[in-house]
Amino acid sequence: MSNQTQNLGARYGTAAKRWAGVGPYYAMFPAAFSDSVIAEFSRVGETVLDPFAGRGTSLFSAAVAKRRGLGFELNPVGWIYTRAKLKPSPKDEVEFRIREIQANSQKHREDASRLPVFFHHCYSKEVREFLVCARSTLDWRHNDVDRTVAAFLLVHLHGKRSDSLSNQMRQTKSMSPRYAVQWWKARNLNPPQIEPAAYFAKKLAWRYAKGLPTTTRSRVFLGDSTKLLGEMQGTLCRRGLTKPSLLLTSPPYFGITNYHYDQWLRLWLLGGPPTDRRIETRYRGKHRGKFENISVYRQMLDSVFTSAARLMRNDAVIYVRTDRREPTLSTTKSVLKKSFPNHILETKSQPLRGTTQTGLFGHFAPKSGEVDFILTMP
Repeated sequence: MSNQTQNLGARYGTAAKRWAGVGPYYAMFPAAFSDSVIAEFSRVGETVLDPFAGRGTSLFSAAVAKRRGLGFELNPVGWIYTRAKLKPSPKDEVEFRIREIQANSQKHREDASRLPVFFHHCYSKEVREFLVCARSTLDWRHNDVDRTVAAFLLVHLHGKRSDSLSNQMRQTKSMSPRYAVQWWKARNLNPPQIEPAAYFAKKLAWRYAKGLPTTTRSRVFLGDSTKLLGEMQGTLCRRGLTKPSLLLTSPPYFGITNYHYDQWLRLWLLGGPPTDRRIETRYRGKHRGKFENISVYRQMLDSVFTSAARLMRNDAVIYVRTDRREPTLSTTKSVLKKSFPNHILETKSQPLRGTTQTGLFGHFAPKSGEVDFILTMP
């Protein structure tokens, strides 16, 4: 057996490992990191809280380690990824639904032809019709199969031409439509000719090759944790959850990125506008854009961590990964100390080693990287 084969086996040799990486997403921390924190600071049967769940890395790590995950995510893209990983639908049902969408896609030919010019350069005619049909028919909010299908479509909506439905584009960030069209024209890049059902059959075969992950019953809620966390006080028992013993999260960094703008194309598939220009009006809200007002940013962190403190066990561990850059670092630290005054705060440096919010958005100072705040009871 070659070293490459052994490495792939170690990386993708179980169902949990194959499903852990579902969902390209900025600011995600590695599954190995959340696995290690959960193993060290929680026990089987306990609840792990993540109020900024993103694509659900911490919740999935908790669920496969026989803990219970409880999380909140404002962006529907991340919420879908998380729900699909925690409870993926059977492969045959997902395949059937994708074939059904393709069989009905020609009914959406006229709507697909009226899409802005960006879509004609980004996708072939057959793919455009398939995506418009999926956008119109998938009930991703309420139906488990449709949600799993939506997750697969979102994952492969754009990326490398050799490994996605689209013309060449970064997988984690949607390009601006005008810039993208100019970029493709300058390089004579045309959208790949793809038959969607056959394409996804191969993707499903790989993802399901080791079966479905065994997970505990965990929950992720779609919405703003500044509002929803305060409503959880009386519902934990009804949902079969104990008070969280571990809070593991990475809040948004100040002034770094706008997840709704960066994900505008995936949000279009979920019903949003077909352009990045109107994304802020379609998904407007106090905490949906890039944080550029330090007062609003501090209020957001204070609201979330204060509500979390009321929800947690008294002896809970608080583990927060954040940016070394100011004012994110000092603001996060002061809010945590205020929210958990009886805990001892330890700071652990995390030098930049891979793809993080910090590295992706331009902080390359000598002490670049991130910082972990670990709060424990004396």
